[in-house]
Order: sequence, then C-alpha cells, then structure tokens
Amino acid sequence: MSQSNVSDQRKHVSKLPPPDADQQKRLRKKAFKESLTGYMIISPWLLGFFLLILGPIIASLYFSFTDYDLLSSPNWVGFDNYINILTNDPRFRQSLTVTLIFVFVSTPLKLIFALALAMLFNTGRKGTGFFTTIYYIPSIIGGSVAIAVVWRIIFGRNGAVNELLQSVGLSGTNWIGNPDTALSILILLIVWQFGSPMIIFLAGLRQIPTELYEAASVDGANRWQSFKGITIPMLTPVIFFNLIMQTIGGFMIFTQAYLITQGGPMDSTLFYALYLYEMAFEYLRMGYASAMAWILLVIIASITLLLFITSKKWVFYESEGGKS
Repeated sequence: MSQSNVSDQRKHVSKLPPPDADQQKRLRKKAFKESLTGYMIISPWLLGFFLLILGPIIASLYFSFTDYDLLSSPNWVGFDNYINILTNDPRFRQSLTVTLIFVFVSTPLKLIFALALAMLFNTGRKGTGFFTTIYYIPSIIGGSVAIAVVWRIIFGRNGAVNELLQSVGLSGTNWIGNPDTALSILILLIVWQFGSPMIIFLAGLRQIPTELYEAASVDGANRWQSFKGITIPMLTPVIFFNLIMQTIGGFMIFTQAYLITQGGPMDSTLFYALYLYEMAFEYLRMGYASAMAWILLVIIASITLLLFITSKKWVFYESEGGKS
C-alpha cells in the first residue's frame, strides 16, 4: 500500500464524527461486560491466590514479630524472635548446618546421575523410551509415605541391606540409628529420585544440533572432547535451571526425614523444615516458626541470587552468541 493511500485513509478516519453519548455508553457497557467476563473466568485463581497464598504470606510476616501459640492472641514482640533464633538457638544452627550439607551434597550428585542417564537414553536405541519411564517413576513416588516407610525398613537394623551384607560375611549396622550414616541414607534416597532433572536434561540434549558433533568428529575430536566442548556448553542453560530448582527443593525436604528418622539420631538429620514444623505444631510457637520461615526465605533467595550472578561466567545462551 502506498503512502498516499495510507494518508488518505488517515484523513478519512480523522473526518469521522466522534461517537455520541449513546454510542459511548454502549461502548463502555460492552467493555465492562468483556472485563467482567474475564474476571469471572480467572476468579477461582484470584480467590485461591488471595486466600491461600498472599493472605498466609502476610499473616506469616505479621506473626513473625509476635509471640503467638495458636491458643491465645498474638503478642507483639518486635524482632525478639529473629534475635533469639540467630543468637540463642543451637538447634537452629544445627538444622541449618544439616540442611546446607544435604543440599550441597545431594544436588550435585542428583544432577550428575540425571545427566549420565539422559546421555545414555539419548542414543536413540530401541527401548530407551521404556527405560526412561522406569527411571522416572522414583521421582513420582519417591516423596510418598510408602517409599519412606520402605526405605526405613530396608536400612533398618534387620533390613535387607544388613541381610545382604551378612550373606557375604560382612557385619551390618543400624544405618538409620547411627548419627554417622543417617544423613547419608536420606541423601541416597533423594539422589535416587533423579527422574525429573533427567527428563529435562534429555530434552536439552535433543535440542543440540547433530551437525556440531559431526563437525567435531571431522576435526578429530573424541567423545570426551565433544562432551566437554559441545555438550556441556550447549547444555549450561538446562544445567542452570536444574541447579536452581533442585537447590530450592533441597531446602524444603521434610517428608523423608519426618517419617524415617524424625530428625534423629542426636539431631543428625534435623532438617530446617522439620525443625520449623516442630516449633509450629509440636511446641505451638507459631510466631517463632514464622520468623524461621522468613529467615529460610532470605537464605534461599540469597543462594539463588548468588547462582544467578555467577551464571554470567559459565552459562552459555546460543541466542546471545556467547555467555549470559
């Protein structure tokens, strides 16, 4: 369309008379009905957001500055809960230490196993879809009560692991009741649930152009060189996403520790979420627990921010032609 035709159309539109009062009223009524319809459609989500998410968040922030036991009215104490947590609570420091060890050990192990299996299933061989499903199942049922109970039985004093060791002439131990091994058993359970990051890694691997591997092969690169020079750089955005998600998930572990060890023995598996639960629902110190929840939020946000800052040095985005 030429510029002259466009200018003629603009002149024609500009010469149209403005809508009268009745037309404006009808237009506003129509717009109101359309907006009302849209809000009615999203009203279940809005209701759930304000009542189940935003409301509890605001209430938790308020309770964190109070002495509240669920049975009486909140008593405003200012920053006393935060001060007591950070300076006078050795179990808080123990729970934070246990949780940090768990996160920094289980997350890399889970990602390594997930990437290894994803590369194995990316070969396109027959039956890989079936085995991918099989290995994904632990991620679905791993957080269930049944699996936690089974894990407790397997690693108990008379469990299957000790029976197996005794069959080859080795002496077993109470894996769950030993402070030196209890945390490792829970780490093993979480690492076993690597199906979710494995699926994400597999999707990322299938997005890498095969031409890059063919070019590297022509240049004489072996499998390790291709993995180090092509697979890892092209997969860094997926690695970064999995790292963020698994790190956040690691800080929220609760079910496994609650059902298998109850935080013991000797607080060796006293995870942060488990200690927070004890403060809130066993000791009814809801204000104290709310303050712990906000401290955990700050810790997770700080670690996530640190990961985002350091990602600029190692995460490669192809669309940007270089590192982020």
